[in-house]
Amino acid sequence: MPAFLPPTLVPILLLVASNIFMTFAWYGHLKHKSAPLIIAILASWGIALFEYCLAVPANRFGSAVYSTAQLKTIQEVITLLVFAGFSVLWLKEPLGWNHLVGFAFIAFGAFFIFHKW
Repeated sequence: MPAFLPPTLVPILLLVASNIFMTFAWYGHLKHKSAPLIIAILASWGIALFEYCLAVPANRFGSAVYSTAQLKTIQEVITLLVFAGFSVLWLKEPLGWNHLVGFAFIAFGAFFIFHKW
């Protein structure tokens, strides 16, 4: 783990990077629907390899400072943020108020995961 970064930040940065790769692996091909499906599958699989190279260390380092439930929650919130940006910027699909309300409910759930009762 890099010594110059706080141990709570390292897994978050790695999860952001891994989610960018995974979002492109899962949804990037939708912008190129004319490409053969096998090409989309192989390209997605290749991109996902880089995602795993970031996600595994993120979870390994993160387990030193977060519970597994907290790590999963962080990953899900990051996934939504990355996907929202990807959807708007790459796929040119707008986000509606209903998406924002749904994301807010998920963020509210994250509050309960991290709150000490």
